[in-house]
Amino acid sequence: MPGKARPGKVKSSSSAKKRIKKTGKGTFAHDKAANNHLLQQKSKKQKRLAKKVIKLKGYTRTAKNLLPNS
Repeated sequence: MPGKARPGKVKSSSSAKKRIKKTGKGTFAHDKAANNHLLQQKSKKQKRLAKKVIKLKGYTRTAKNLLPNS
């Protein structure tokens, strides 16, 4: 259709798609660092603390901007 302007698509950040997941309650969670390799030399405490973390409301706005289609 000539003469009609189409709005641009809103795209999600590719890096955020790989790192951030939306939880059932609508908040966002991501994995902490230091739990993928060289685990023999890390302490039990260090490995225990490297689990998933759920971000609170202040982070939600940023995550929604990065992942508008989630």
